[in-house]
Amino acid sequence: MNRWELGQDNTGIVWRVEGDECIPHTDHIEMSGTKVSLYVSYGASKERKLKLQQKIIYPTLRKIPNDTHASLITDYEEELFPEIYADGVLLQRETVAQISFDGILRTAGKAENIAVSRVLFPTRELLCTIERITLKNTGNSSIKIFVPEKKGTRYARGCHGVYVLEHHVKAITECYLSSQEEVEIEVVFSGRLADEKQPTVSGSSEEEKRKEHFASVMERLCLTTPDRVVNQAFAFSKYRAAESVFLTRGGYMHCPGGLSYYAAVWTNDQVEYAGPFFPYLGDKNAIAASQNAYELYLPFMGEDFRAIPSSIIAEGHDIWEGAGDRGDAAMYAYGAANFVLENGDREYAKKLWPAIRWCLSYCEKKKTADGVIASDTDELENRFSSGDANLSTSLLAYGAYRAAACLAEEFGEAEYEEHCLKEKELLGEAIEAYFGANVQGFNTYRYYDGNDKLRAWICLPLVFGINHRREETLRALFSEYLWKPDGLATESGSETFWDRSTLYALRGAFYAGAREQAYEHLREYSIRRVLGEHVPYPVEAYPEGNQQHLSAESALYCRIFTEGILGMIPTSFRSFSLTVNMPAEWKHMKLAAIQAYQKEFSIEVSKYGNGRYQIIISMGEKEKIWEAASGETLSISLEELE
Repeated sequence: MNRWELGQDNTGIVWRVEGDECIPHTDHIEMSGTKVSLYVSYGASKERKLKLQQKIIYPTLRKIPNDTHASLITDYEEELFPEIYADGVLLQRETVAQISFDGILRTAGKAENIAVSRVLFPTRELLCTIERITLKNTGNSSIKIFVPEKKGTRYARGCHGVYVLEHHVKAITECYLSSQEEVEIEVVFSGRLADEKQPTVSGSSEEEKRKEHFASVMERLCLTTPDRVVNQAFAFSKYRAAESVFLTRGGYMHCPGGLSYYAAVWTNDQVEYAGPFFPYLGDKNAIAASQNAYELYLPFMGEDFRAIPSSIIAEGHDIWEGAGDRGDAAMYAYGAANFVLENGDREYAKKLWPAIRWCLSYCEKKKTADGVIASDTDELENRFSSGDANLSTSLLAYGAYRAAACLAEEFGEAEYEEHCLKEKELLGEAIEAYFGANVQGFNTYRYYDGNDKLRAWICLPLVFGINHRREETLRALFSEYLWKPDGLATESGSETFWDRSTLYALRGAFYAGAREQAYEHLREYSIRRVLGEHVPYPVEAYPEGNQQHLSAESALYCRIFTEGILGMIPTSFRSFSLTVNMPAEWKHMKLAAIQAYQKEFSIEVSKYGNGRYQIIISMGEKEKIWEAASGETLSISLEELE
């Protein structure tokens, strides 16, 4: 039974605590603005009393040493929150009836004859978070309300100076609430440098800004399917991906979050996972953050062909490369090449083109005698064995060669286009010869030489259109060896899971045409993440990190639909291939207001029967209709709709 349910207005989810027998229960969620992130632990005690704790993360208030984890984080305890007196008696924490989330965390409860509702959110552009508390007299007699003002200041010292951390409970001088009247309390937590002025903050105004941003993201890349849970999961995921963009001294940076990863970029999270998604969404801050991420790596691509850093940290002022070469050049080439194609800006693509070529040259220098690409480790950074050459690095390079060939054609570089296509073909053959293996009785892929246990990343050949071992790979992925209640185990026999591989696997399964099997597991996963015990986004990992809602995993969820179910693969600055593998039980789906290729367009798919679809692509007042079978690839040029 699910703990949460979908809201009636299709904009959020609701936990009805008063009818829930499975308490106590607590959960945590992160919400972000451009300069601050708010991490809230919330829930209900056995007696259904509201439980609430807040941590505030300031990515630009850097501690010493200014390393990956140097963002200043503050905890605010119970004594700093409002003291509410009703008829002279201190009101105890309310009994909570309902908790909901629609981009803002909301609670509703009651203490005596007073209904207490709360909203918690970060500001969009200030170093502040806000809690707004509304008190409503639900009794028949008037109640005298008094809330004393509270102000407090803490200080911290970091590499940018002295940091001033303030909290302010705005007072309510004695007032009388008649029956059904209400009054509001506002709590502001803020941070700043010692030589900066404290900002003037309006809670109602900042709440509107948060709502407006949420609404603006909801208006683009809008998914409609017959499955309301999937629709909601997609909507939440695109928001989590878009909101976690911070304005730092090094420019806009999309950051994972999760109490650990801010004011920094990684070649997997930002370059490989999130970057190729943001052109579809078209959020201007997210696009700027992706461009910044790609550009931050440019100075590290020297003629000595030393491995690029895994991460550029501390607002762009330092690096982390503690795991050696994780296949970072392959991640970069794949992510950057797809980003610039989907973004559709030819001039900007020219800026990154030398970097993409450098990364592919680096991969060629790392080619082994067996023709695959060596790397010290992979994105799991030695948490699990990856040998001297792993499946992930080689397949990312394979995908990068495909996209680079399209770019070379766009730039009129026929010789390099031919080179990329040849290298892709050779690498594909080497991948099959070197990694193809029988593992635990499945004729699938080994992750590295000597690997004798199934690994989650055997999904990657399907993602990149290599289907030689399709049936056995799918059978292995969805077997009891790998598929668990939370998705794929990282390795057979381990309880560890990382959502990133599950999300890649679902995308690959759809793209490979296993639409019913993929949908069954997509729906199972989506229900668990949106309506289960830990909501409402994809997570990073377990047991590591306590299932933090790292933002790039949300981008990977959305890519199940763009690149998996619709099979959208860029082929030029204005064209893409389309391979529809819509679940059989869906008669219709639509992805509206897609922002990619410097255009806004929509794709609508309707089932004809016998596995055939009608596909309508519309742009403005113009539209074009195709008919195709499931799994049939179409070549789409948006210039035909201009």
